[in-house]
Amino acid sequence: MAKLYLEDLKVGDRFRSSEHALDVAQIKAFAQQFDPQPFHTDEEAAKNTFFGGLAASGWHTAALTMKLLVESGIPLADGIIGSGGELQWPRPTRPGDVLHVEGEVTAIVPSRSKPGRAMVTMHCQTLNQRGEVLQDFSPKLVVHARPASA
Repeated sequence: MAKLYLEDLKVGDRFRSSEHALDVAQIKAFAQQFDPQPFHTDEEAAKNTFFGGLAASGWHTAALTMKLLVESGIPLADGIIGSGGELQWPRPTRPGDVLHVEGEVTAIVPSRSKPGRAMVTMHCQTLNQRGEVLQDFSPKLVVHARPASA
């Protein structure tokens, strides 16, 4: 996939990542290290919680979203450099979900103080195999123009 610079992007550009299948072992391993709550680490205890069963940490979903974007989503030449954004998890990510990310460029604002770069806003949704939105993310990305020598 060709690497993209600022000049290559326009509002309305869409991207779709490859897929990632999530299982119980991945959910528990991530949670034990980064979000050790019973609804992420113990299937039996999770039944009596808000989630009604084992659910991946939202931060696990976010991390998988980033992995999918970097490996097969928007191929930015200088990498995906975040500068903030809004993040929501409308429904839990469950064992057996197969995730992919769909993204769209929604705004491009050139920097007034740093020529050769812009703030690119995207709207990214992480969906499962049923098309259910598990994460809704609107990141602001720092994107650089093509170097003069490129």
